[in-house]
Amino acid sequence: MSVEALHSTVLDTIGLRIADESLPAGYVFTLDGIQERFGVSRTVARETMRVLESMGLVTSRRRVGIIVQPRSTWNVFDPRVIWWRLAGSGRDAQLRSLTELRIAVEPLTAGAAARGATPEERERIVVLADRMRERGEAGDLTRFLDLDIEYHTLLLRASGNEMFAALTDVVAAVLRGRTQLGLMPRSPVPEALDLHDTVARAVAEGNIELAEDAMRRLLAEVRAAVVPHGC
Repeated sequence: MSVEALHSTVLDTIGLRIADESLPAGYVFTLDGIQERFGVSRTVARETMRVLESMGLVTSRRRVGIIVQPRSTWNVFDPRVIWWRLAGSGRDAQLRSLTELRIAVEPLTAGAAARGATPEERERIVVLADRMRERGEAGDLTRFLDLDIEYHTLLLRASGNEMFAALTDVVAAVLRGRTQLGLMPRSPVPEALDLHDTVARAVAEGNIELAEDAMRRLLAEVRAAVVPHGC
């Protein structure tokens, strides 16, 4: 196994355990412990610690070790942290948080795209909606996911708001997580396909109000599908 693959394996294993709180805040481990536990070099152990520290999951103190940090310090927008949380026992809470973020942001994003998208972006969003319907109705979730990510990425970037555009990796992570964790139906529900189409055509036509409203209804459907009743 290459050094890169070893590093990724160790990082994912420790990251998952921290995100799942199997390694709770305050837990202390060492570089020596990482080396012994995973049979890796000092270089791999040190790089793993460096990445976890950059995400706010741990901090390193001389003569103490590597200390797991409370959730309040985590970079919750890091796509890898999002994936680890989705893959663990806190999945429902993470889905709720991410969906609520999308509900707060994406309707405004759609409206902003309707106002300021380029002609090329307006044309492309309609093409993407048409292809999503085609692949969704065919049950091709792999290709549907790729198109869905491109669709929402285009809207975030076409909004002209750099803060919205900075969320592209976050939205992609939750879309990818829903599919890879088996949280999507075998084929997208017709209402969701219709609303993707309505948003796209509203953006293409410059209809700000309709774009916002349709995106809000689309995300309400997503919330009902992924957030357990009573959460």
